This record gives sequence, C-alpha cells and structure tokens, in this order.
Amino acid sequence: MMSGRSVAASCRGVFCTRLGTHECGLPADIGCNRPRQRKGGGSKLSIALMNKMQKRIAVIEIFGAIGGAVKSPEMDRLLNTARDDHRIKAVVLDVDSPGGGSSASDYIYRSVKRLAERKPVIAAIRGTGASGSYMIACGAQRIVASPGAIIGSIGVISVRPVLEDLMERAGIKVNVNKTGAYKDMGALWREATPEEQEKMQSLIDDIFGDFVTIVSEARGLEESAVRDLATGEVYLAERARELGLVDELGDLHRAIDIAAELSGAPPVPVYLRPKRTLRQMLFGSAAESLVQAVADQVEQRIFQSRFRL
Repeated sequence: MMSGRSVAASCRGVFCTRLGTHECGLPADIGCNRPRQRKGGGSKLSIALMNKMQKRIAVIEIFGAIGGAVKSPEMDRLLNTARDDHRIKAVVLDVDSPGGGSSASDYIYRSVKRLAERKPVIAAIRGTGASGSYMIACGAQRIVASPGAIIGSIGVISVRPVLEDLMERAGIKVNVNKTGAYKDMGALWREATPEEQEKMQSLIDDIFGDFVTIVSEARGLEESAVRDLATGEVYLAERARELGLVDELGDLHRAIDIAAELSGAPPVPVYLRPKRTLRQMLFGSAAESLVQAVADQVEQRIFQSRFRL
C-alpha cells in the first residue's frame, strides 16, 4: 500500500486532470500543488513531463524475521502489485532481516524472481541480509549492500527443545494416537529416534541443496564454490563483494539510482506497504510494535520453523 507522504512526493510536477485524478492515475485526495492543465492540451514539454512522471520506482521493505514480521502472503501481494502495475517500472527491495522460515523465504524468493522477469529489481541490504533474506535478495538482478551490512549465513538449521525431563518432573504425561511412525517426528515431549534424526538431516540437506542452487544461479558461481562459502558464517559487505555475493557497496539511494538508470523512471520512489491492521488502527504504531514483537517471538519459537534459513 502506498503511503500518502511518499506518493505525494513522487507526484510533484504532475498536472491534475479535469477528472479529479492526477495525470499519473493517483487519487485526487493525494496532494498535488501544480495547477490544472488547461483545456486544449499543454505544451510538448508538459506532456513529456507527465509521461516521465507516470513512471515510478517502488520500494518494498523487508524488515524483520521472515515468517514473523515479514509474512509471505503479504509480500506476495505487494510483489504481484508491483509486477502488474504498468506505472511501476522498477522495484527496490529494502532489506534488513536475519532470515527466518525456510518455506516462507523460498516462497518470497520465487515471487521476487517472477517480478524480476518483467521489471528491473534491485536488492538494497541496509543492515543484515543473512540466510533467508539473502535468498530473497538473490531473486533480484543486482544486490547493493551498505558498507556496514552483514551478508551470508547460507545454510539451514533445525532447532527444537526437548521437554521430556521437565514434563516428567512436573508430572505431565502425553498420550499420542497417530497414523504413521513419523507423524509426531519432532515432538517436544520426547527424544528423536535415530531413524527420525536421519530423516530430519536428509530433509535439511535437501533444503540446503536448493539454497546452494539458488545462490549459484543468481550469482554466477559454481555450486562447489557456493558450498565452500556456505559454512553458516556471515561476511562484512566488502568481503561479500569480493566473494561475489553482492555486486557493489552503496545505500538505498544508490539502489534507487540504479533502478532509475535501468528503467528510465525518475529516481523518486513510492513505497508499497501492507495495509494497516485493525490492531494498528485501534492502538497506534507504538502499541502495535510491542504486540507484534511479542507475537513474532512466540510464532518463531513455537509454531514456525523446525527448519530455518
């Protein structure tokens, strides 16, 4: 969803029409201080200006844990909006995320890749572009990283607490009825069997193999070279550039300039964001941030990922 402030900034210099909308198609309630175009048409310069301002660069923010604050259904809708809107000529992904659930990361990556097949997409890593968020960045044609950014952590991890001893001390017992030998694999109330450990490791290896292939194809690196880098460690942006994980060092403004060069749109962005929730509208951003932080932690630690990037 476009923020009123950002969209208004991008609309300066665009003449309003007699139909009550901006020439660029934005709603009339978005501020535009330019005079209305007179009947009979304007000068060639005015028409050229209007045509140019109809081209937009969209910025989509990826902040926080993937599967928590960054939800794949919301991101998919935003990316599809950018893909289908003919006025949006390029997209910049503003990334600051430690990663998250493997399934959600993969889904968002594929949405980014579909978008990049139609329009220029630039990933700008401002703070952390690690694990799942780096996978998402690999869907873009170029990756720009701030000099102080942390890049990498290519790998997969599965973590689960075992509460068997704690439950025994508390006198809690669990009865399980199931249809298959592995239906409760990963349960918190008992240790995993050797067969379950083997199957879990096989699944992790498969997810990791997909991750390596994505990085290899996106960055033009041999899979063996990616595996050498995929120790789970992170790299400072300059080292990541030397290793071929990013294209250049720069900030969000540099990424927007690249998007403008590739698309011919002016370097004035509009921001696409998810619609505000009822909780946000009722309690405001401060309360929402506190509630969301707690919800994200619960979601990530309990419900989300046995498999994390």
